Amino acid sequence: MNRTYQSRVLLLFCLLGCCMFTNAQESKRITLQEAIDLSIKNSKQLKLSQAKITEAVAATKEASERRLPDVGVNGTYLRVNHPKLDIKTAAGPTDSNAISPGNINQAFLVMANVSLPVFAGFKVKYGIESAQFLEKAAQLDADNDRQGVILNTIAAYVNLYKAGAAVRLVDSNLAQSRARDTDFSNLEQNGTLARNDLLKAQQETSNLELSLLDAQNNLQLAIVNMNLMLGLPEKAQLLTDSSSFVPPTTVKTIEEYEQLAAENRHDLKALDYRQKAARSAVKIAKGDYYPSLALTGGYVAADIPRFLVITNALNAGIGVKYSLSSIWKTNSKIAQAKAREVQLQANMAMLDDNIRLSINQAYLNYLSGVKKIEVYHKALDQATENYRINKNKYANNLLTLTDLLDADVAQLQARLNIAFAQADLVLAYQTLLQKAGLLNQ
Repeated sequence: MNRTYQSRVLLLFCLLGCCMFTNAQESKRITLQEAIDLSIKNSKQLKLSQAKITEAVAATKEASERRLPDVGVNGTYLRVNHPKLDIKTAAGPTDSNAISPGNINQAFLVMANVSLPVFAGFKVKYGIESAQFLEKAAQLDADNDRQGVILNTIAAYVNLYKAGAAVRLVDSNLAQSRARDTDFSNLEQNGTLARNDLLKAQQETSNLELSLLDAQNNLQLAIVNMNLMLGLPEKAQLLTDSSSFVPPTTVKTIEEYEQLAAENRHDLKALDYRQKAARSAVKIAKGDYYPSLALTGGYVAADIPRFLVITNALNAGIGVKYSLSSIWKTNSKIAQAKAREVQLQANMAMLDDNIRLSINQAYLNYLSGVKKIEVYHKALDQATENYRINKNKYANNLLTLTDLLDADVAQLQARLNIAFAQADLVLAYQTLLQKAGLLNQ
């Protein structure tokens, strides 16, 4: 018995220490909207999405730059040995006009080439078009990720609220249980209460102390998770604002949400743009059937000391290039591009089905949440009245202490159920908006 008492005292000091440590840290009350704003500002996922947008913009610019001319400059310096040259002309070796260069041991050569594409089988045109579609898809992906970040923040905020509510309710019930233990201990000392009843009450208090420890651990984990999402220090103590949980006054029908999803879901629009890019890819593959046409120009300068100097050697013309092997090699490229287009069409149909299913599920979860709150309120009234009746019966020795403690636990559970259900209802409604593509609004 002494060991049990000592363990209880030690546990009490631990709880007090935890409470003092928590209170010593500065607590910050944060609203749901403030949490959403911080999560958007500091989200690593959104930073990754922005980097993908930057990459897509650069890819579009690269595709557009294929219209610009290609310019190249080559310079060469050659160091050679002393060659033996025997240059003969039509007049014969005895002609006075024969060339007798001196020793040639070096040469300089500079060439500049310019090529301006005029026609490349529509590859440049459809390449730019495909890159633009993919850029828009990347932007829509970022918008979709933004909605996901918002929903995750709401879920984390709700979890933090529920954890805090659990700590408050269990702590309040624990205070009542300890006060009851004090009363029962006085009654037991006066001989008006059985020792067994006092032990049962004290056991219930110990169970509540353990429940409070679990609730406090869950609260600290919820705070750390929230801080990481918001970019705050891990040790920052956050308090939720219950006024942020404003239930909606009206909701639309499932059919209306499905129609809104078809108009507002960013991932659906992104997949549509990728499908358009795939169509452009098919046209790019067909471009191999056509020849390439370009305007060309060049400049050549050469200096071979004591032998030859060339300056201002300009050239201009039209270059045509056509690969005969494209006649039998292009079909496979076109087939691959068309297969990718078909895959995207199938993915789009699957996504549409998943959206409809998720909207139905979120809608039913919301309706279920509304009904749960009504039932939980009735259950709380019943549990409160049941505890009052059992308390009076126990006071008149008409009921065992076990029944009274069970009624007390049922009352606590009913309070927890209402607190959790109200927060879950807000999350269910926000999830419904996210499935319909309306969460940003």
